[in-house]
Amino acid sequence: MRPLRPSRPRTWQAGILASAALTATALLAAPAHADPQPPASSSCNPAVDTVYYDVTAQVTPVVTDFLAVNITAGTTGQRTESLTQVDSVSTTVNQSQQISASFGGLFARVKMKVGFSVSTSTSSTTSTTVTNTWSFNQPGYYGLYRGTRRVDGQYVKYVCAQTGSTTGIWVNAVKGGVGTYTTYENPEIGTVVRNCVPEPAGTVRKVAQDRLGMC
Repeated sequence: MRPLRPSRPRTWQAGILASAALTATALLAAPAHADPQPPASSSCNPAVDTVYYDVTAQVTPVVTDFLAVNITAGTTGQRTESLTQVDSVSTTVNQSQQISASFGGLFARVKMKVGFSVSTSTSSTTSTTVTNTWSFNQPGYYGLYRGTRRVDGQYVKYVCAQTGSTTGIWVNAVKGGVGTYTTYENPEIGTVVRNCVPEPAGTVRKVAQDRLGMC
């Protein structure tokens, strides 16, 4: 992901609060398509407009726990196995794992962006181990996995700074102009088999199948 460039400041008309004017940046800048976007208008109504978020989002399937098992003709049936941790994902904002409730709006915007639910609080896939019972009806080389879709991106947060009884301007409230975040979808547990039929690209199942090697 291309790093965001600092936005150019805008000079506001006389009469607007000086403190707001000093921090109201990027409202006239034209960021690239992939960048978080400022509000469409620089003006807002503090009685109804409070916070505006926009985000970028990159989705990456990740296998966090895995075990390869070889099922022969004499070993089919149910097996209880514990998986080995091979990777992890944690929820962070600005590289901090301490997530406060104030970031609820950010993660709500991320959910809208990616189209699936994500972790909204301090959490990590390392908080639980995986022991499960699988049923094998056919011999084969299987991968038992737990994984998730990690979401990484950048965000902007604007707040409506009041300039009158019903008027205000959007002010970028992120230190440095742009923040970063990582979150992830509810983990899935499953089974894949090594064969010549690949799992769909971009899925956790495909990442797990790749760990088994070529057919």
